[in-house]
Amino acid sequence: MKIAYFDCFAGASGDMILGALLDAGLTIERLREEIAKLHLSHYELDVEKVVKKGIGGSQAHVIIDQDHHHHHHRHLSHIREIIGKSDLDAPVKEKSTAIFIRLAEAEARVHRSSVESVHFHEVGAMDAIIDVVGGVVGLTALGIDKVFCSPLHVGSGTIECAHGTLPVPAPATLELIRGRPVYSTGVKGELLTPTGAAILTTLASGFGPMPPMAVNQIGYGAGTADPGIPNLLRVAIGEARDDTGDYEVEQTVLIETNIDDMNPQLYDYLMGLLLGEGALDVFLTSVQMKKNRPGTLLSVICLPDSVGKFSDILMRETTTIGLRWRVENRIMAHRQIRQIDTVHGPIHIKLAESNGRIINLTPEYDDCKRAALEKNIPLKTVMDDVRSEAIRQLQGMDGLTKQGCN
Repeated sequence: MKIAYFDCFAGASGDMILGALLDAGLTIERLREEIAKLHLSHYELDVEKVVKKGIGGSQAHVIIDQDHHHHHHRHLSHIREIIGKSDLDAPVKEKSTAIFIRLAEAEARVHRSSVESVHFHEVGAMDAIIDVVGGVVGLTALGIDKVFCSPLHVGSGTIECAHGTLPVPAPATLELIRGRPVYSTGVKGELLTPTGAAILTTLASGFGPMPPMAVNQIGYGAGTADPGIPNLLRVAIGEARDDTGDYEVEQTVLIETNIDDMNPQLYDYLMGLLLGEGALDVFLTSVQMKKNRPGTLLSVICLPDSVGKFSDILMRETTTIGLRWRVENRIMAHRQIRQIDTVHGPIHIKLAESNGRIINLTPEYDDCKRAALEKNIPLKTVMDDVRSEAIRQLQGMDGLTKQGCN
């Protein structure tokens, strides 16, 4: 699998992402050809070789005719229409639109307005449309299957923009990086822009150290400013290398809190609420707390972009006044759900696979429970029957392992 790892030691912006991909092997001719499919006008797209603090890179230049586009304030619907009516490939359209939806949602939260009422200023200008679509086009053209990213360096201080003087990171940027690892070293200025944050947080499968990989291509994308560090975004492209075999690897977040003063009747309601909101797992562990009080460790596993949502739920629905959270990796077998016909009616089963072999088979609990209640027979009998029937039906499949299905 071909992956790209963005090292954001000096933050990231839309033009820095473009520059990094151009420096890593994307040709300016291919980029121009793809951007032309947007059917936009009054712009130029070029690339320049530059040196920042002794390190060479490529600076992408998106030159806009300001006289023509000065009054073109766009809503999300306008941008979706531009992308939707283009001749770009469907996956490029889908990913580019998803990035702008994230931008609009972040702006709407900041301004306490609806998504469709948001007026795009800096992030909605012509250059941002080209940056966003160009970034997706570049990754596609270079054959990238998955994107990973380092913790995000955000900068510090204040910036001047259409809304006046704003703190760094800008409010919209801060909304976009919820749940992602970020840091600041005190470098003055805006290192991470809303466009850069939207692209990376939408496309990246995980944030953290560089994953195991064989690096084949390296690119440095230059920004326009000159802070105290090399203003470059580095991308490393190559083949993923790990010891996880055919298993899937993704990053999750573990949120935890210790509770010793809550009515235990509330946990059933809370777990149902969390799982209903999309938590990957919720579990309780008995612990002995300070002053020798028995307590409960409440743990919630979720995706990185859901930290804010689940933190709000836990603060609102429990007696806790503080939470811990951290990013963790998890390895998963490929999974699929199938429905089979049994003597107890249609029942779903979950299959786990690796290297084309079924390594585990589990009847769906809710289906089996319903059948047991309807027929007034033991639940374990239903589950045993379903498992035996599933194995019988799957015996003809290549790669069925006795170990996984017994």
